[in-house]
Amino acid sequence: MTRKLQHWFALSEKGAEDLVKAVFWCFVCNLALMFPVGAVLFTVRHLLGCLESGGSPMDGFWVDAGFALAVLILLFILHWFQYASLYLATYKESANRRVSLAETLRRLPLSFFGNRDLSDLTSTMIADCSSLDQMFSHYVPQLFASIGSTLVIGVCMFLCDWRMALAVLWVVPVAVALTVGDKKIQDAFGTKNILNKRTVADCIQEGLETIRDIKACHRQEQYLRDLEEKLAAMEGSSIRSELATGVFVCSAQAFLRLGLATTVLTGGALLLAGELSFLYFLGFLFAAARLYDPLGLVLQNIAATFNTKLQIQRMRSVLEQPVQTGTEDFCPTGYDITFDHVSFAYREGAGVLEDVSFTARQGEVTALIGPSGGGKSTACKLAARFWDVTGGRVLLGGTDVSTVDPETLLSSYSMVFQDVVLFRDTVMENIRLGRRGATDEEVLAAAKAAQCDEFIRKLPQGYQTVIGENGSTLSGGERQRISIARALLKDAPVVLLDEATASLDVENESAVQTALSRLLRGKTVLVIAHRMRTVAGADRIVVLEDGHVLQQGTPAELMEQGGLYRRMVELQSESARWKLSRQE
Repeated sequence: MTRKLQHWFALSEKGAEDLVKAVFWCFVCNLALMFPVGAVLFTVRHLLGCLESGGSPMDGFWVDAGFALAVLILLFILHWFQYASLYLATYKESANRRVSLAETLRRLPLSFFGNRDLSDLTSTMIADCSSLDQMFSHYVPQLFASIGSTLVIGVCMFLCDWRMALAVLWVVPVAVALTVGDKKIQDAFGTKNILNKRTVADCIQEGLETIRDIKACHRQEQYLRDLEEKLAAMEGSSIRSELATGVFVCSAQAFLRLGLATTVLTGGALLLAGELSFLYFLGFLFAAARLYDPLGLVLQNIAATFNTKLQIQRMRSVLEQPVQTGTEDFCPTGYDITFDHVSFAYREGAGVLEDVSFTARQGEVTALIGPSGGGKSTACKLAARFWDVTGGRVLLGGTDVSTVDPETLLSSYSMVFQDVVLFRDTVMENIRLGRRGATDEEVLAAAKAAQCDEFIRKLPQGYQTVIGENGSTLSGGERQRISIARALLKDAPVVLLDEATASLDVENESAVQTALSRLLRGKTVLVIAHRMRTVAGADRIVVLEDGHVLQQGTPAELMEQGGLYRRMVELQSESARWKLSRQE
């Protein structure tokens, strides 16, 4: 049962167990709602007895009061357990759910993120989780508990008087059928609403990321018109979704109240015929009033559960993704990177690499060059197991990287990419990201080696200066050098460089190259570059085009061979002589 609940509602094992406990306590509390009915009947019976015997109504008052007080205390205790099992357990499961999602995302290959909309993932992490919090604190436990308590109370009613039981309960299946009958309509409107919300989120995120281009091209009005259209569509779909649910649920709840009328009519007729005592009539009347309250919640909960099913499916689509696993006991014999007949495709039928074989040896610089889209960056990321190959093997020190836990494997890699990612934190902590637990002195040494110390000390609070989001307060060269300082601090045996100096000016490029020369000593280096002068000093060059290895060898060997490498060198030499001039 626990495993089924885990699957149905995307819960942890502890969350499924807590859900069972919550259903139990809600069930007990629903049954306990009949205790006040018993207390009232007990008091009425006592008063009627006093009237018949001619005694004082105050006789036995303290007994009645004590009984009522005991009922109140019992209800308080039961509702406290219900509260603890519902809300406190839900909040713990909410935290576990978010951690579980984060852990799953952490272990997924990057190919998952390439095929998934980031705003949709954000919505799953925030909005969907919040919806499920409400679902498990207000909807699901009460739904199951109300069904169970209604069945128990219904059986008791039939044992007392089947005619009155029918008068009370005949509306229940009809009301439930009205609510369940609109499931397809709710699903259709709910799906449309979620898609419209995601479209709005995409539009807002796109606007924030491209605000400079929007302004530069004078597209503000067009962008705002598009956003307003998407917001209007989302608003309309939200209204239609709520209306579709509300019409059926409110109709079912209104129909449910007809049961009170049939209870009064049937009870009155049986009472006049002498076939039902006044106490039984009163008891059924009170029981019906108390029964319809949780049943009304059941109808709301059924509709709410239908709506949250979509969020559960979205969350389960993340949690059930195959994660990257492997051994944590990784002891390679050296740090040569070997591509052994490697093939890779992001999607079936769209190959990026095909039968690629080369070796990047330890202590040497191996450069990957070639036209854009040839597979250079993909090969670099496959080396670090950001993705898993679809054919062949990638080896590090003779060990297939697909057999090693990704985090264990990445402890052997330092990476410097063209697009540097910095965090809204101090400069000190941004560099310390390279090695957790590094001392301030070690961070300072890495910063000096990366040519960072001079510009960092000019910042308002030096190393304690909080930089803007993604280092927005720093220049491109400064951000790049902080990235190199991280790599120096990590001091991993393998270094991956992807266009580390492509977007820098001459002065910054010189400083970064000086820092890189210190980083690369004695390491296995795999570098991607488009500038031929950047890789002229490489020990080995691998030329990739359309996912295939066209050439490989030393720069001198490739120049002698001719082919694509030599043509690229000659073209860049010609472009270096180009001058900006006015056409006559």
